[in-house]
Amino acid sequence: MGSLVLMIIGLAMFVAGYLVYSKYLAKRVYKLDDKFKTPAHEMNDGVDYVPTNKYILWGHHFTSVAGAAPIVGPAIAVIWGWLPAFLWVTLGTVFFAGMHDFGALWASVRNKGRSIGALSGRYIGKRGANLFLIVIFLLLLMVIAAFAVVIKNLLISTPTAVIPTWGAIIVALLVGIAVYRMRWPLIPVTIVGVVALYALIVLGNSVPVVLPESFLGMSPATFWILTLFIYGAIASLLPVWVLLQPRDYINGVQLFVGLILLFGSVLIATLFSAVKPEIVAPMFNTNLPEGTPSMVPLLFVTIACGAISGFHGMVSSGTSSKQIDKETDARFVGYFGAVGEGLLSLGTILAVIGGIKSVADWEEIYSSFGAGGVDAFVKGGGYLMENGLGLPASLSATVLATMAVLFAATTMDTGMRLLRFVVQEIGDAVKVKITKIPATLIVVVVGLGLTFSQGLGGEGGLRIWPLFGTTNQIMASLTLSIIAVMLIRKRRNPLPAIIPLVLVFVLSFWAAIDQLVSFTQPGNADWLLFALDVIIIVASVWVGIEAVLAMRRAAKEPPEPEHEDAELSAVREDV
Repeated sequence: MGSLVLMIIGLAMFVAGYLVYSKYLAKRVYKLDDKFKTPAHEMNDGVDYVPTNKYILWGHHFTSVAGAAPIVGPAIAVIWGWLPAFLWVTLGTVFFAGMHDFGALWASVRNKGRSIGALSGRYIGKRGANLFLIVIFLLLLMVIAAFAVVIKNLLISTPTAVIPTWGAIIVALLVGIAVYRMRWPLIPVTIVGVVALYALIVLGNSVPVVLPESFLGMSPATFWILTLFIYGAIASLLPVWVLLQPRDYINGVQLFVGLILLFGSVLIATLFSAVKPEIVAPMFNTNLPEGTPSMVPLLFVTIACGAISGFHGMVSSGTSSKQIDKETDARFVGYFGAVGEGLLSLGTILAVIGGIKSVADWEEIYSSFGAGGVDAFVKGGGYLMENGLGLPASLSATVLATMAVLFAATTMDTGMRLLRFVVQEIGDAVKVKITKIPATLIVVVVGLGLTFSQGLGGEGGLRIWPLFGTTNQIMASLTLSIIAVMLIRKRRNPLPAIIPLVLVFVLSFWAAIDQLVSFTQPGNADWLLFALDVIIIVASVWVGIEAVLAMRRAAKEPPEPEHEDAELSAVREDV
């Protein structure tokens, strides 16, 4: 099978998912209503709660959830063969991720923009809510620490990406001013912003920035990590319209331009190039390198964000729900945001299975588990663009590396804002009020502490990353349990939530147990990861039991009124 056929099948599945399944969810399951007053209007504060154009909000939401994970996960997972990865990315996006992201957004909008952690207290029970917060805290900590290291590595390995990475911040600030203060039309501002961003990419390709071995008394790795945390802290405190929204929106448009270039390269190379982008990877890999874990359940937690992700639910309920202008916008922002991530994962798969020149080259790259990743994506995608569009290899690599850096950066700053919310919620749980700046300082100190825990090169940032996939998927299943309880209370069909809930929980819990055993192996024992894995397993089992009990209670209670205010409902429950 050629890359073009696989691409067409994947794109057709995503289109069908959005046009058919998301419409069913919107009309029959979530029953979106434009008469419902969203939190953005009810609690508008100009900082976190801001009614936002759905296209701008989609850009913020999509790029916040995308990051580097939908590139890294699929690029590693194809080691088991391209077909399992392709099926999980496409079917997982359509029936799992779209439903989950859309549902988390709807659930939060219906509850004054509350986060998933806060919703767990209401719908699952107060006994499990604090444990839920622990899982959320650990997951967000993994995201900001690991993504800081990923970005640092890309800025050092691809110095041509430095200028467009930081120049994008200036472009975003100008876009925010143009749209929100000067009230310029969105389309021309978008065109100018994207042109400016790609001009920065061309400039960066001509002017690589390589830091000296000692810069301001620090190594390049230490400097970039500190800079990223300072940037993330400032960005997380600014009103969303100043930087977060316009930056993520422009990045979202830039991603689609990048995907068009990537998919267009496959099409043009297939039709017109003498060198066709044939798939060199095996459909099912029967010659796995030594040390490669079993495909089931590791495939599903390795791809993680490429199909379904608990982090998406935190973004949906943490920032996006506070900016929904009309409730019907949730379908485009939530479900199509998941489709955008699926497109990125599909493009990654095409790059790493069809952009490698030969079977021998592919086997060399995938000589061990975890060897694939962003570098394989940049190499394969760059070859596709060079072969299909005739772009110079260095420029193609700069485009793809910049794409990966920008999405990782948007995920990092959104993650810091969300972690600040979690710190404040933890403070509320123990009756200690923590304001924004102290909460942000706590996030920075803990994040830097983990990142530098094994050296100033940031080696500690990836210390707990092996737990990311399982924690992320467990978080997704717990979010689906909240959605299921809400649907049962409203006497709507809960199966679209319950089916993926069961499958994802079983697979991720299985993976967590597998990892628990691996962390105790003689010679490779890691007792920190073992302890954290135990905490995650205990917390998830506890919350899972509470969720089942909550579903049983919801089925026996009188139906919840369709438009009952969240505060009135909470009072009724307490009574």
